[in-house]
Amino acid sequence: MASPDSSACGCGGPGGTLMPEATFSTFVLSLASSAMVHLGEVPDPGTGQVQPDLTLAKHTIDVLCMLKCKTGKGLDPDEKKLLEDLLYELRLKYVAKSA
Repeated sequence: MASPDSSACGCGGPGGTLMPEATFSTFVLSLASSAMVHLGEVPDPGTGQVQPDLTLAKHTIDVLCMLKCKTGKGLDPDEKKLLEDLLYELRLKYVAKSA
């Protein structure tokens, strides 16, 4: 079964907005990017400042974990590996920062 594109579900941006295709992988990568900002690993794109917030980092990691648990059987092998690899990396960074 083919996955629906964003226009088929009515989620496309108006006028062909230049945004990445809305896929599970881009969604997970977006969350992981937010976690990296909260871990203080990269600057906040809005402010350019590095301001760690371990509470928000943990919450974002927990959201990714919840997605893994809820979607595990519906993911293709590449999506599953991406999610597992991101969670592994983010958890290691979180532990290092919170020690």
